[in-house]
This record gives sequence, C-alpha cells and structure tokens, in this order.
Amino acid sequence: MSVLARYRSLTESGVLGLNKRNGDYIMRFNPRRLYPLVDDKLKTKQLAIKAGIAVPALYGVIETQHDIRRLEEMVAGHREFVLKPAHGSSGDGIIVIAGRSGSRYRTINGTLLDTEFINHHLSNAISGQFSLGGIQDTVIVEAMVHFSPHFESLSFEGVPDVRVIVFRGIPVMSMVRLPTRLSHGKANLHQGAVGAGVDIATGTTLGGVMSGQVIDTHPDTGVVIAGLTIPDWDTMLDISARCYELTGMGYIGVDIVLDRDLGPLVLELNARPGLAIQIANQQGLLRRLEICEEAADFAAAPAERIVFAKKHFAHPVGPVLEPGDVAGQIG
Repeated sequence: MSVLARYRSLTESGVLGLNKRNGDYIMRFNPRRLYPLVDDKLKTKQLAIKAGIAVPALYGVIETQHDIRRLEEMVAGHREFVLKPAHGSSGDGIIVIAGRSGSRYRTINGTLLDTEFINHHLSNAISGQFSLGGIQDTVIVEAMVHFSPHFESLSFEGVPDVRVIVFRGIPVMSMVRLPTRLSHGKANLHQGAVGAGVDIATGTTLGGVMSGQVIDTHPDTGVVIAGLTIPDWDTMLDISARCYELTGMGYIGVDIVLDRDLGPLVLELNARPGLAIQIANQQGLLRRLEICEEAADFAAAPAERIVFAKKHFAHPVGPVLEPGDVAGQIG
C-alpha cells in the first residue's frame, strides 16, 4: 500500500494523526497565552482549588534553594507526601515518600533516602533538571494519593490514572493507564505501562494495549483487563468537562486518579495530549471530534455536554482499528 493510500485508509477509519492534531486542534483551540495554566502544575492546582475541583492537598512550594530547608516544616505531621516538579513531564523528578525510617525517608518501593539525597534532588529540580527546556522550576509538596483498591489487581506498585481527552468541554475518549514492572510503577505508556480503553458511556474498561500490542491480561498480575467498571465515572466526566471552563483551552487531556478515601482527584492537565489513546481504544479520535463540531452545543452546561458524550461516544464509534495499523502513524 502506498503512503498516500495508507494515509487515506487511516483518515477514513477516523484516526487522528500528529500533524492534524497539532494544526487543526491544538493550534486552533489552545491559545498560546493559556499554556502556562496547564504547563505549570502549581498554577493548574491553584486554579482547580479555586474552582472547587478536587486535587491532592498542597503542603507547600519550594521555589528557592533557601526553601529547601523548610521541607520538614511543610510536611510536619505528614509521614507520606510527594515531591513534584511543577514543569516536569512523564513523571520525571517525582519522588513519592510513603513513610519514615528514623531520619530517612522511605519511598513507595521501599528505598530509603537520606536528607542529603532529598536536598540534592530538590536543588537539581528547582534548577530545572526535570523541567521542559531546562527552565528554572518550583517543586510542589503535596499529599500522597492512596489509590483505590478497585485497581489493585490491575496495577504494579504505582498509581493508575484515567486520561480523558476533552474537546471544547466534551469528553470524547478515555483510557486508564496501568503501571507495570516494566514501567517501574509509572502510569506512562511510553515507559511500558498498559493502556486500557474506557467506554465513555459506561466507564467500563475495554481491551488492553502494551508497547503497541493488544493484551488481554495485565502482564504482572495476570488479571483480565476488560470489563472493569470504574467507580465514580460520572464524577470523572464532570470534572473533565469543567476543566474546559477552568482553562479556556479547547483540546486538553485531563489526568485523574481515584483516591480510596477522597474519590477522583485531578493530577494534571495536558495541552498536547498524546495520540496513543486511540490504540488503547482501538478507535480513531478524528470521527468523534467531527461529530462534536457537527452536532454539539459547546455553550451547554457541563451536565448537558456529558449527556451528549455518552449518547454519541458509546463504544464503538466507527470501525475498530488494529493497533499494528496505527502504531507509528500517530507520532
């Protein structure tokens, strides 16, 4: 098949490619002036708190080398906490502290870190080691998420999260990202996590994909991936839809975790959400975006936009894709 024929085939199947995503959706609906609202996780958190959208509790912010010595004060009374660079990506620079052992900090996988290591890490982080472009950064000190036991059989060590693609306030596609041994407990598909598509209408998981290959069971636990109904699904859709008003950006990815005690919490927003979600769902995004532009009322209240999403995007929407036909074509 020629390159042109392959392109036409993917387009007819409703697959959204990288160039079209960038030109027709990101550049068109995400004004550059609004990027700091999502690229800076601290600004995102502060916006969400102001709007009444639940996020992990903020314990403090480390902005300067002098602030590093205040860490103990920030986490006083908290044996568990997370250190997160505000401009980091792909989980780089994040340290999850799950307890103490004497004067040392114990990470989620049991590694013990001394104060000197933590201070050195924080110094590097605010100097921009983990930030996009190496810019001067800040470190958020926040509560550790206790992920819902609902996902326990489908996760290795780390915290699963739910990604929802939102187009002008309408949730159009979703997946749950499941940490694996290969991904070192991170919910990152490029590092080896499992992506499982989620039916927008019901919140039920579909099949799984790992490293571009369809899988039926989690590689570490052996548990079947499809058929799990995500709790508080309507709340997750409501949060996702409201993030449109929160930022003013028309094409975003909303990342949500399910805390065992607090329910859904927004982790972060993404102005350039990846396209691998199409592989996880074995469905193209383009047709769903076109349906929105043809029939949606973008000025409607979030609840009405969710009704529209559930009606039009119950799985499947259009032809089911073979991951091998899509991987490598979506950037």
